[in-house]
Amino acid sequence: MLQVLISFITNPIIIFIFILDILLIIIYPHFTGFMGEFWVKKQLKKLDKKEYLILNNIMINDNNATHQIDHIVISRYGIFVIETKNYSGIIKGNKYSNEWVQILGRNKYYFKNPLFQNYGHIKSLSNVLNMDEKYFISIICFSNRSQLKLIDVNVINLYILIETIKKYKQPIIENDIYELKKIILQNNIVDGEVRQNHVINIRKKLKEQNELVKNNICPKCGGKLVQKQSKYGYFLGCSNYPKCHYIKNIK
Repeated sequence: MLQVLISFITNPIIIFIFILDILLIIIYPHFTGFMGEFWVKKQLKKLDKKEYLILNNIMINDNNATHQIDHIVISRYGIFVIETKNYSGIIKGNKYSNEWVQILGRNKYYFKNPLFQNYGHIKSLSNVLNMDEKYFISIICFSNRSQLKLIDVNVINLYILIETIKKYKQPIIENDIYELKKIILQNNIVDGEVRQNHVINIRKKLKEQNELVKNNICPKCGGKLVQKQSKYGYFLGCSNYPKCHYIKNIK
């Protein structure tokens, strides 16, 4: 029996399949993220190059924090800041909750509210360009494989991305859009080590926040988390509401 087990474990085909599974676990999330950004990038190429300046995969430093921005479209009609989510299944949530949920069959997967994430991106661009936030337009773009059950005009599927951008027809920016592009590129971080540290710091911060929530401590203000109920179900809310709007869905 032992000899059979050893023979099975040392079988080159079994070893190859095992290594392949491990690689898929590691690479797949990065691959899906890359493909999501690829398809958005392809769609954005349909815009008139004279009116819309497109920047992809930009990382800037603001107040000692780095922000990785998937896509920026600079135009006279506003600066569109696009966060890409290559998710499938049903996507549920609301603009105030800290987490949204992805439903695949009977399984639920929670992820950080991308509206909050993109607001951080807009805030950093606003500081870098020294422009009011009113000139920035947040767009969260999910893949066409997802079914969105959300309430927000700029949380969209990929197939209406161009249509959404072109809805803005009133010129609001007097600055030279080429100069704005130049400033962003001057502040873009291209150093590979810095970009890698950005990912590490995000994971570290997320782990710290999860630890606080486990101990019923609000990661936003340090207040006590209490269980509440809304039409979306039960959730943990900060006891310092309305000063603090932190919300976490109860799984």
